Amino acid sequence: MAGTPHTAQTASRRIASGIAGWLPAVVFTGGLIALWEILAHVLDVEPWLLPAPSEIAQELGESFSLHMRHARITLQEIAIGFSLAAILGIALAAAISWSKVIERSLYPIVIASQTIPIITLAPLLLVWVGPEMTSKVIVVVLISFFPVVVSLVDGLKSADVEMANMMRTLGASRVQLMTKLRMPAALPYLFAGLKVAAVTSVIGAVVGEWVGGSGGLGWLMKVSGPQFRTDRVFAAIFVLSVAAVLLFLLVLAAERWALRHHGPRTR
Repeated sequence: MAGTPHTAQTASRRIASGIAGWLPAVVFTGGLIALWEILAHVLDVEPWLLPAPSEIAQELGESFSLHMRHARITLQEIAIGFSLAAILGIALAAAISWSKVIERSLYPIVIASQTIPIITLAPLLLVWVGPEMTSKVIVVVLISFFPVVVSLVDGLKSADVEMANMMRTLGASRVQLMTKLRMPAALPYLFAGLKVAAVTSVIGAVVGEWVGGSGGLGWLMKVSGPQFRTDRVFAAIFVLSVAAVLLFLLVLAAERWALRHHGPRTR
């Protein structure tokens, strides 16, 4: 019981430090929003051209159920696509680092796949698999798996060579080298790729819905633009931004848990 006050003080200091760390970003963002609001009224900008933040907030409040209904569709696509991209990326990276033959066969294809603009591939997926959720999930996977693969491949190659040689001398198998040395060393790289993929997965879902959807926030933005509902477009963008930030923070929390034994510098 004697350590309880000290523990509470430590937790309080961590919370205060965390709040202080985010304070500049909050103040800067709030200042930009306030400046946007002032200029929109001072310059008398038409709402259909560029709505003020207050008008966007009003639209979000009045049409909250509409945005949440479409957000549910988009979040399902993001969750499924991001999960599949993570699994596919980890499997590909492990295979590439496992064998030189696989690396020379697959890695150039993985890199070449990113030279194809996803906006040109999405209509083909619409024709091949239909307008249902599957085509959007595939777009999310295609746009999200690449940073996972590249980051993890680099991480698996970063393992200490001398440590690997010593483990081989002691009779370690390739599987043991992978699970005991290379994968733990590659965890920071893996989460770096996952954090990028978390953001790009949102972009992939919007692209898929924009090209051939019948629901979701991307589709809502697409149909609201020609109707001059710019406030609705910005409200949908705000919801998407919140979803991307929350997914990023979720990956960040998983990273901190997974790297809790890697030392403060790595964390």
